[in-house]
Amino acid sequence: MGIFTYADLANFFPNRYIDRTQFFKINQLQTNNSEVQIIGRITSLKTVQQKRGSRLVATFADDTGSMELVWFRGAKWIKDSIKLNIPYVIFGRVNSYIGFFSMPHPEMELVKEYKKSLRTAMQPVYPSTELLGNRGISNRVMQKLIQTLYVEIKGDFQETLSDIIIEQLQLLSKSEAMFNIHFPKNQQLLTKARNRLKFEELFFIQLQLIRKKIIRKSKIKGYAFEKIGDHFNDFYNNNLPFDLTNAQKNVLKEIRKDVANAVQMNRLLQGDVGSGKTIVAVLSMLIALDNGFQAAFIAPTEILATQHYNAVNELLHDMKISVKLLTGSSKTAMRKVIHKTLENGELQILIGTHALLEDKVKFKNLGLVIIDEQHRFGVAQRAKMWMKNVLPPHVLVMTATPIPRTLAMSVYGDLDISVIDELPPGRKSIKTLHRYDKNRLGVFKFIKDEITKGRQVYVVYPLIKESEKMDYKDLMDGYESIVREFPLPKYQISIVHGKMKPADKEYEMQRFIKGETQIMVATTVIEVGVDVPNASVMIVESAERFGLSQLHQLRGRVGRGADQSYCILMSSFKLSDNAKIRINTMVKTSDGFEISEVDLKLRGPGDLMGTQQSGILNLKIADIVKDTAILQKAREIAIETLNKDNNLSLPENKNILYTYQMITKNRAIWANIS
Repeated sequence: MGIFTYADLANFFPNRYIDRTQFFKINQLQTNNSEVQIIGRITSLKTVQQKRGSRLVATFADDTGSMELVWFRGAKWIKDSIKLNIPYVIFGRVNSYIGFFSMPHPEMELVKEYKKSLRTAMQPVYPSTELLGNRGISNRVMQKLIQTLYVEIKGDFQETLSDIIIEQLQLLSKSEAMFNIHFPKNQQLLTKARNRLKFEELFFIQLQLIRKKIIRKSKIKGYAFEKIGDHFNDFYNNNLPFDLTNAQKNVLKEIRKDVANAVQMNRLLQGDVGSGKTIVAVLSMLIALDNGFQAAFIAPTEILATQHYNAVNELLHDMKISVKLLTGSSKTAMRKVIHKTLENGELQILIGTHALLEDKVKFKNLGLVIIDEQHRFGVAQRAKMWMKNVLPPHVLVMTATPIPRTLAMSVYGDLDISVIDELPPGRKSIKTLHRYDKNRLGVFKFIKDEITKGRQVYVVYPLIKESEKMDYKDLMDGYESIVREFPLPKYQISIVHGKMKPADKEYEMQRFIKGETQIMVATTVIEVGVDVPNASVMIVESAERFGLSQLHQLRGRVGRGADQSYCILMSSFKLSDNAKIRINTMVKTSDGFEISEVDLKLRGPGDLMGTQQSGILNLKIADIVKDTAILQKAREIAIETLNKDNNLSLPENKNILYTYQMITKNRAIWANIS
């Protein structure tokens, strides 16, 4: 259970409480399988043999009747410890058979012990496992351990917060909170204790993240991009393909302000699929070029890197700027040219995959790194970009996976965050529909109508693991049924999946991009990185098998042109409650942030972060989904505290400093998030 020290034991909190104020008489018992508490005496004991081993049976009586207590395990130890005809308090779940009641494995305590103990009306129930129960470590034993610890330390805990914070928020003291979380006197005190301990836990997380941000801004020097020059102005005034949205302009202002200082920028840019992050990336790179620096643009896949390269080249084709692409497929001759021109400074913008991180790739003066879909790169990989310079380059991290506000505050709290929350002008929102398998003929007719209008269609099948035979079969069966419904030569169909050779995959992709095929049947390899403005329909087969963020990403593959686009979610009738919520959410809203909040509630923070980072939010009592208000307040107070006392050196913050040092000494787990 993660209990190694007395501190671990004290911080092992109950997960629920049972009301122990009410005592029942045996003649009041009901056949509803509920937990009850009774005072009575054990009048007799017997051992009953059964097929496997034996059970111990006791007759338990009060002044209204009698019942049986039964033990299937630990019979010898229990038999030796029971005192006959002495008053006991028993507690447990009651079973009924032909009007006669029994209680298996009751919690038992002599009445005189019961009256002496630190007992309260609300009895704590601690998390447990079957193994603990089998070894005799019951809830009663856990209570006894914690009670003994409290008596030993006289219930006195070191205060972790300052008097100012405790008074400002009217919090219980640490000692009061710890007592009332384990031995609550009433519901009101229990609520206050929980709120105090949740605030404390979230406050120290925020303190670490914000302090890290302050240290980074004061100690990690960066290059100052002092001017906005010809490259930026020429592109902005003459080559910009459309007017920027207000959201894009605001983000650019934030980036310009960051890079103007001699401090390294570390900014996260969030924006839904199609919100125009690429143009912001291009303008940011032009600022670097205007100040005599090179820029790098890294994407997680070859498809996405190539797409970014084509997009950047298209935007900058009228300007004398050297842009090259470097991926795993780049030929040796091209690599040599790239390495040489990169080192002598002729090459200004390098776009590519992980290939940019190789030791051979040396820049003359790298000033800005843009990382797309950064959660696909490890911390060590990202650190390699730092090593290519005297000073670390400015970093702009982009993601089309909206991060819920609560998670952003908890996990990316040390980054500066920008959001593009409006679509470029002229874009229509995508209509999302849910259809069952029985509606397939109607869906096929709709696809034909769209193709007649000159549009293109994606049909995506789930592929959870590329080796799963069933998933591959789904794809091939689906492909065959589509080929039957859309025959040659009238219709041309591409197929793309993970088992294909990269060259074949690229060939099929290009056919679709050029408009030579009208339908692309694919697995989720197209989730990121295919940009075909003419594609107006996304059919997602077995939509119930996809997560919300994946569905949202897939939907973002259409709606890139001026035509009305559609996303049709196909499913069977058998849907779990969670699958219904996911599909209904997709139909109801196209707001990525709203979708991400629902996703967080359904999956929990650990799953959303992925196993690698779930330890960050391994919280003891707080819940970042349910305790958003407390999290917000904890962040505000942490910022306020550090603004007044950067190093926590004022006497009033001595408790905070001591606790902060203990936490960071023992668990430096936040060190590498950004």
